[in-house]
Amino acid sequence: MSADSSDREVLTRKNADHAFENRLRPRRFEDFPGQEQLCRNLRVYIEAARKRGEPLDHILFSGPPGLGKTTLAGIVAAEMDVESHVTSGPALERPADLAGLLTSMKEGQILFVDEIHRLSNVVEEYLYSAMEDWAIDIVMDSGVYAKSIHLTIPRFTLVGATTREGLLTAPFRARFGILERLDYYAPEDLQRILARSAVILGVKLDEEGGRELARRCRGTPRIANRFLSRARDVAEVTGDGIVTSAIAAETLRMLGVDAGGLTEMDRRILETLVKHDGGPVGLKTLAVTIGETEDTLENVYEPFLIREGYLVKTPAGRKLAPRGWEAAGKSGRPAGLFG
Repeated sequence: MSADSSDREVLTRKNADHAFENRLRPRRFEDFPGQEQLCRNLRVYIEAARKRGEPLDHILFSGPPGLGKTTLAGIVAAEMDVESHVTSGPALERPADLAGLLTSMKEGQILFVDEIHRLSNVVEEYLYSAMEDWAIDIVMDSGVYAKSIHLTIPRFTLVGATTREGLLTAPFRARFGILERLDYYAPEDLQRILARSAVILGVKLDEEGGRELARRCRGTPRIANRFLSRARDVAEVTGDGIVTSAIAAETLRMLGVDAGGLTEMDRRILETLVKHDGGPVGLKTLAVTIGETEDTLENVYEPFLIREGYLVKTPAGRKLAPRGWEAAGKSGRPAGLFG
């Protein structure tokens, strides 16, 4: 397979994933289970902005992947009854890219930037004046022919989403009037999400099946919906079309997800730490050993393992917690490892 055809295949798969997620995205707060305090806050801010007839303050959503940052940006736009322009940090390579977007917007509209921590320093600095002064100065040409063009832009709302809030510079972060962090979902909220998704997808999901999927999806709606999609396949091929507890359990077994919600990669991480006497093991060493990137390891796998008490992060590296030893099948642990 050629490189071009491989790239096209990856792009096609990503577009299919986005289409699937967009189909399931809630459009209003009442259809968005979970994150109750965050949603209450946003409702107040939106209502206040609408009463004043002003654009909403700039918003920064942070938190692990798959929790609904993009969905919330869409809900904010819908509740404000304005259009949303969507882009990402890596896509805004030059100030001209940003200028083209901002000058095409209308008063009060929303600019949603996913992975905002990946903006280049130059583009970020142009955003400073755009966010505060509603204007940007673009330098054209270079050398003796250089000239600056002052562009006034409509008042807009920047909504940024990031999984790495710590990578944002302090001056940039300070320019957001609303900072909200999304946390993992409770199983009850995930059951409600799965029930709604099942209706949209035309899947017959019984209560026990929904509970089993919700319990083992790492507190993440994106993973829950992916499990539901695969459970539908299993139910149609091996069952009577209904996603029961047994069908859900079989689906998760096929996907390599154990009773605690651990995946094959999670177990490889724990087993690697066991081989190193429980740690500490540096992030780079751990990533090389399991064949995954440091960024993916730190943002996708570690938050769940740390939150559930399987491992701990120390200045010297990652260490197995007592629950991690148990999950790796070890009844004991080296003396003095954790204290």
